[in-house]
Amino acid sequence: MESATRLSTRVGSADRRTFTLVAGDLLVLTALVLVGQLEHGMNPLEQPIGALEALAPFVVGWIVVAALAGLYTRPISTSLWETTRLTTVAWLAAANVGLVLRQSVFGSTAAWPFPLVISAFGLVLLVGWRVGFAYVSSSTDT
Repeated sequence: MESATRLSTRVGSADRRTFTLVAGDLLVLTALVLVGQLEHGMNPLEQPIGALEALAPFVVGWIVVAALAGLYTRPISTSLWETTRLTTVAWLAAANVGLVLRQSVFGSTAAWPFPLVISAFGLVLLVGWRVGFAYVSSSTDT
């Protein structure tokens, strides 16, 4: 009976971690896009549809690529290097998916530095968040 309790605790813990990762990823991406809109004089509260249209391609891109890369199904890595590497590769792919969706589906265009800005800031924020999460997770597991 004791081993069943331990297994149940591990599964519940894994589910909470996955939920926290998904929520954190979405929060980071939302903050990235909304801050960008505010910096360019758009108020997301006054134009919520515009805010969602700006956010949606990057959220879709991230969720698809992160799922394909197994970022939500593999155990949380205690290796900060592995977390950094996987998040970097996934975000660079997801940012490109988001940029393609943004232009092809939503018809939005942007000045040439936008792909660099969204890729760089998204990379810093997502890697920072996920490395911090992996660090805290590894220290609480021991």
